[in-house]
Amino acid sequence: MLLSQKLAGFSKGDADMLRKGMGKKIKSVLDKLKPKFFDGCEKNGFDIKVVEKIWTDWEAFASYAFNKSHSTCYALIAYQTAYLKAHYPAELMAAILTNHMKDIKDITLYMEECKAMGVKVLGPDVNESFFKFAVNKEGEVRFGLGAIKGVGEGAVNAIVEERKENGNYVSFSDFVSRVDLRSANKRTLESLAYSGGFDSFGINRSQYFEQENEQSYIEKMIKFGNKIQDAKNSNQFNMFGETSDSIIKPPVVIECHEWDTMDLLSKEKEVVGIYLSGHPLDDFRFEIDNFSNSNLSKLSDLQKLENKELRLSGVVIDVEHKETQKGKKFGILHMEDYHGAYKFFLFGDDYIKFKSFLTPTWLIYITGRVKKKFYNDDLEFKITSISLLSELIDSEVRDVTIKLELNSLTESIVEKTVEIVEKNKGKHSLILSVIDSEKNYKVDLLSRKIKVDINSNFIEEIGDLNEVSLSVN
Repeated sequence: MLLSQKLAGFSKGDADMLRKGMGKKIKSVLDKLKPKFFDGCEKNGFDIKVVEKIWTDWEAFASYAFNKSHSTCYALIAYQTAYLKAHYPAELMAAILTNHMKDIKDITLYMEECKAMGVKVLGPDVNESFFKFAVNKEGEVRFGLGAIKGVGEGAVNAIVEERKENGNYVSFSDFVSRVDLRSANKRTLESLAYSGGFDSFGINRSQYFEQENEQSYIEKMIKFGNKIQDAKNSNQFNMFGETSDSIIKPPVVIECHEWDTMDLLSKEKEVVGIYLSGHPLDDFRFEIDNFSNSNLSKLSDLQKLENKELRLSGVVIDVEHKETQKGKKFGILHMEDYHGAYKFFLFGDDYIKFKSFLTPTWLIYITGRVKKKFYNDDLEFKITSISLLSELIDSEVRDVTIKLELNSLTESIVEKTVEIVEKNKGKHSLILSVIDSEKNYKVDLLSRKIKVDINSNFIEEIGDLNEVSLSVN
């Protein structure tokens, strides 16, 4: 303000208007005052080139004006945050996650940041978690119970206070016997079971929901817990001097099939908002490594991928079936993988052709090409085929190559490899590739008699042999 008065003879009103224009980044105000400033400076005898330099600097400053006290505060906060990130990374991330506890998108973002920083984030646990995210003795972040859908603050307080007073819960029956079940009700226990909060008790998550006589194990245990607590409160003894609660037996855990990975993770995501104990694609790492050539995060910049054919694997997280204003139906496929998420639009024949794959939780494999849209020059990813990841390997006969390093080749490795192949005979061609890395050559030996089945056991057993690697074409 003072400079504009000294240089161009601005009045206090004009100087204040200039300040407001710069502070609020209003370019129209600056443009309006520019001729007046130049005329005033020229009238006062200042070199016009110097005046142009001053105004250019002011315009640049106006694009991001910051007063000194404000910038000082930001600098201090940036310094403190950097110090905490360097010396107390787990504590810092626990605080940030707690601060964004009610926004699942932010939690997902900061969970990825934890992974990048090497900070391990563990799922919820009734024996270690608090309402907020916290750091355990091993320096790992433990998921906050308050971030679980259906688990209120009152329930968490009841769980944590009882644990502080009388120690960790040793079993689920111990848990329902001690926690105030008026605060931690059925919905709370179900959400905790879905999220993995009871995993330390050694009961499969599916067993908590297995029905017997139209009652789940959780419902039976709530009745048991109420009886135990009522008996404790009554202080009654039987004729042999035992308290009533000591003779009440807990329901027996019902044996049942464990949920498969997709079911378990879907229920986990339903209450937590993200996949904690794994990812739906984990069971198909081999297919992804051998058949996919890109990932969904790369689609954020289609310019770099123009005319390239891409093969992508992912899980369907949502679908939309819609109609245009002219009544033509189309679909939107929301897909996610390890690296990101993307939505694909399917119109006309493509929608009819691929409609059956638009099913949430399905694990799919997509091929397509990045090309210009038919009606303008904008780029799009045009899907050419969709198939299920589970059927990808067996959809056609493939070449299975077992690679063995010559210097590591021993009789034991050969015997183990032959044993695995003999146990997994199937329809796919088998090639043994013997590689000499030192002399930079290899020999591929096609088996004419033996073909193999590419199943999870075969992949796992071959993978356990450190000297051997596997690929499929």
